[in-house]
Amino acid sequence: MSTPLAAPPLPAATLPRLVASLGGAGFIRPAPGTWGSAIVLPSVLLGPDGCLILAALLTFLGWWALERLPDARTDPGWVVIDEGAGQSLALAALPLGTGAAGIILAFLLFRMLDITKPGPVGWADRQKGTTGVMLDDLIAGALAALLILALRFWEVPL
Repeated sequence: MSTPLAAPPLPAATLPRLVASLGGAGFIRPAPGTWGSAIVLPSVLLGPDGCLILAALLTFLGWWALERLPDARTDPGWVVIDEGAGQSLALAALPLGTGAAGIILAFLLFRMLDITKPGPVGWADRQKGTTGVMLDDLIAGALAALLILALRFWEVPL
């Protein structure tokens, strides 16, 4: 009787690496952080609540994955789940049915805050380990969301 062929076991870090890179988007060059942000843009169709749920899910999964990848706690470029979580927060500030202008604004505001790291974003970025990797993008997303909400309060069309 012959033994069926079995696939070789996957390395233990494969699933966490796949999660941390948002399904491999973090390995796209150039600008993996931009790709990680762009990949979640369709979630705007879920509405604000759906974007908040996605942000929470990506935050949880990001923390889980990074705790299993010691080399990822220094925020290598391929780790982009943090960008996905932060971008989802920015998108949550948009009203359901927003147009392309609002989506582009949320994207650009988040990327600008993530790249320039003003104030609390820079402070969070200087934190060590998983907290530093995740928190700067979550704060950048929250600040982008606050700016969008301010524009909506002033009735700027998005």
